[in-house]
Amino acid sequence: MAETTEPEQPLDSLLSPGKKGVMGTATDTAELADAIAAGDRRALARAITLVESTRPDHRAAAEALLSHLAASPPAAGREALRLGLSGTPGVGKSTFIEALGLHLTAQGLRVAVLAVDPSSARTGGSILGDKTRMEQLSRDPRAFIRPSPARAQLGGVARRTREAVALCEAAGFDVVLIETVGVGQSEVMVAEMADVFVLLLAPAGGDELQGVKRGIMEMADIILVNKADGDLAAAAARTRADYAGALRLLRRRPQDPEGVPLASCVSALTGAGIAEAWQAVTALADWRRAQGHWEATRAAQARRWFHDELRQALLARLAGDGALQARLSRLEDDVAARRLSPAAAAALALDDSRKP
Repeated sequence: MAETTEPEQPLDSLLSPGKKGVMGTATDTAELADAIAAGDRRALARAITLVESTRPDHRAAAEALLSHLAASPPAAGREALRLGLSGTPGVGKSTFIEALGLHLTAQGLRVAVLAVDPSSARTGGSILGDKTRMEQLSRDPRAFIRPSPARAQLGGVARRTREAVALCEAAGFDVVLIETVGVGQSEVMVAEMADVFVLLLAPAGGDELQGVKRGIMEMADIILVNKADGDLAAAAARTRADYAGALRLLRRRPQDPEGVPLASCVSALTGAGIAEAWQAVTALADWRRAQGHWEATRAAQARRWFHDELRQALLARLAGDGALQARLSRLEDDVAARRLSPAAAAALALDDSRKP
């Protein structure tokens, strides 16, 4: 059985001195990094738990771990293909991922699945049921499935999905599949951390005008109409044709060859079209590598990651300033009482934050 189903080490033990495999010292960080690089999935699971933690000591340990891994990147040829996958709820994302994952592991590839689940608006928790949905893939020794709650993060991915991708790459996985929450047109953040972005659609889900709407449609590289089987086969074919026609109206991007974005039909239930879909993904990835777009995109993604982290760090620093928080509370009251406009209050808050 794959180690994806085995219990993880509790977070507290990751930083407790005197225990084997903990993260209390630089030596421990190096040991965990070495275990990840050797393909130890228990170590990978612990590391993802660590980077997802919000505790300050865990964040410091996670940053040390990521810095150590960044200084020792994977060997040439081991760079993972990052495949983003989105779609509306109920379109069959988990079924498709399992079918694709089994197709890839049968070819000898190692596949990591980072699935982001919607979270409760009240408690912040989530069911995290992707392992149960992907029952066969979760038992495959060449697969690793990690569900994470989205919490309050927008854009369809979790707060630390980028770090989890980096850890999976360091562990030597050939393909990292990033499954988004699946909430609609705004799920474009996954396109900023993937090499190829696939959008799953359901048959007869709308008219062809959806194909030219700005947002998630124009970010997708490949559009797959799922459930093209049984009674829905004819409807899937019509939907594919509608989207193929509409997508021709979109302006071609510099990183796209002729014919991209493309629309095709698949059936995650029967497996029809899965091999062809993967062939389209690899052909597009190879073209982008050959044309130099791959490295340019990866560099741009790293810059965006830096700016995102910088914004989060600045907000955290502001939140930790007690005097400033008291001032912000008073400004909030002024805004609520309509004595100040939100823009004017924000300007005053920024002026206060600059004062020594």
